[in-house]
Parts: sequence; structure tokens; C-alpha cells
Amino acid sequence: MAVSNESHPEEFILLGFADRPWLELLLFIILLITYPMAMMGNIAIILVSKVDIHLHSPMYFFLTNLSFLDMCYTTSIVPQMLFNLGSSKKTISYLGCILQLYVFHIMGGTECLLLAIMSFDRYVAICRPLHYTLIMNQCTCLLLATIVWLIGATYAVSEATVTLLLPLCGLNELDHLLCEIPILIKTSCGEKEANELALSVVCIFMLAVPLCLTLASYANIGHTILNIKTSEGRRKALGTCSSHLLVVFLFYGPAISMYLQPPSSIFRDQPKFMALFYGVVTPTLNPFIYTLRNKNVKGALGRLVSGTFRSIY
Repeated sequence: MAVSNESHPEEFILLGFADRPWLELLLFIILLITYPMAMMGNIAIILVSKVDIHLHSPMYFFLTNLSFLDMCYTTSIVPQMLFNLGSSKKTISYLGCILQLYVFHIMGGTECLLLAIMSFDRYVAICRPLHYTLIMNQCTCLLLATIVWLIGATYAVSEATVTLLLPLCGLNELDHLLCEIPILIKTSCGEKEANELALSVVCIFMLAVPLCLTLASYANIGHTILNIKTSEGRRKALGTCSSHLLVVFLFYGPAISMYLQPPSSIFRDQPKFMALFYGVVTPTLNPFIYTLRNKNVKGALGRLVSGTFRSIY
């Protein structure tokens, strides 16, 4: 189906792994299992953070934001993936592609910044414990969260809109599982070097800068932890940081390998596996990483479950 430069197609064909049906079947089964797990895990984090008074702190306020963000992140892509993987019609409407493009990148951009804010929270808690309640008060947390969401939305709307203005030439096929900015740039024709450069520059601020700030925070945290005299104190400090640090590497690694290189140099299957990783794997693992390595969350979950059973019986 040819597409002219002056108009947009009615739909896109998402090729995915159409040349490997066995892989599509395997991926369909995996997504069918992981998507409900991701939703239930993140809903549980939100519930316990709101219900349990012991978790009414800045750390869990930001964790609630992360869980809500991850739910929207996976929901923006997984249902469409499941539909395409489970049927012979592997298409997405133009309007559906636009909606997916905006939501997916708003959540992705916001998560880049939110993870950096969470590392700053840990820095203040460990390196400035006497000033923690003064610095990370409710107004500051709300302000930081609002700024993060606004910047994430501004980045996504501006970059996605500019990408959608690029002329489409040839077939309306995307060699991907979803609508993503680098793939749309790669598929377009005409002068797209400026868009590639703009994407790289913006992503330096959205990915590289937050990651550097996060690593700087943890460098100071590490120095402070080494100066703690008791082994119990060091274990407690490490316990509050290890989960977040693991999430940081799981998210930033694939995202940087995808967005900090020119779209024209991206290998064929690289975007598919990277999108699955930071769009599905990481949001699914996040709630389990935080619960399995956090005694407070596990205790709150236990109290919530036992309280639910008592109210029923």
C-alpha cells in the first residue's frame, strides 16, 4: 500500500517477527503471562503505599509514581502487541499509532527523570539524614513530581510531533512491534538528518544527564556508606539503594543503546528486543525488585492481605 508525501496512511503494518512464527508464538505466551503480572505487581505497590501508614514517605511517594507510570507504559503497547501476535492482521491505525507514540514516549521520558529524582531522594536520606524531612517535605515532593511529568510530556509531544511531520514514502510498513520515534524516522524519506540530530541531542538531556546525576548521587552515597562504622548500618543503607540501582541499570542500559545512536544505524531486530526490554521486562520486574528486597513493603503487603482476609471472613 503506497503512501504519498502529502497524506498519511490509514494504517501501519507492524512487521514484528512475521518471518519467524515460532518466535511470535513464544512472545505471545510470554506477554500473556507477564502483562497481568506487571499490572498486579504495580497495583499492589500503589495500594500498600497509599493504605499503609508506615509507607507514607517521599521514597514510596515516588515509587507510587513509578508504578503508575509503568502500568501506563506497558498498557500503551502490550495489548496491541498481543492482538497482532495472535492474529494474521498485523496492523495499527494511524490514530492508534499516534496515541501509542505519545503515551509510550511520555511515560519513557518521565521515567528517565523520575529515576534520577528517586536517586536524589536516597542521597538526601543517607548523606543528609538530619535535613531529610526539611528538604524532602510534601511540597517539595509534589513539585518535583509535577516538574518531572511536565518535562516528560513536553519532550514526548514535541519530539513525536516533529517526527510525525516527516514525509512517508513507499510502503506503510514498520519493521517493529510498535510505533516508536527512531523507527518512524528511519522509515521516512527526505531530509531526516536534522531529526536524527535533534533526537540525539534531546536524548542526551533526557537519558545521559539524568543517568550522570544518578551515578553522582550514588557515588556520594557509596562514600557515605563506607564511612558508616557499624555493619548493620551499612546493610540498612545498602538495602534502601540496591533495588533502585538495579532498576536504573535495567532501564537506562537498553534505552541508551536505542536512543543515543542515529536511527539509520540501528540494526533490524535491535529496536524490537530493546522495546520489549524497557517497555515490558523492566516494568514487570520493578515491583518484584522493590518487594523482594524491601522488608517494609513485604510487611505492608502482609498486613494488607491479612486485613483483607479478616474483613471477608
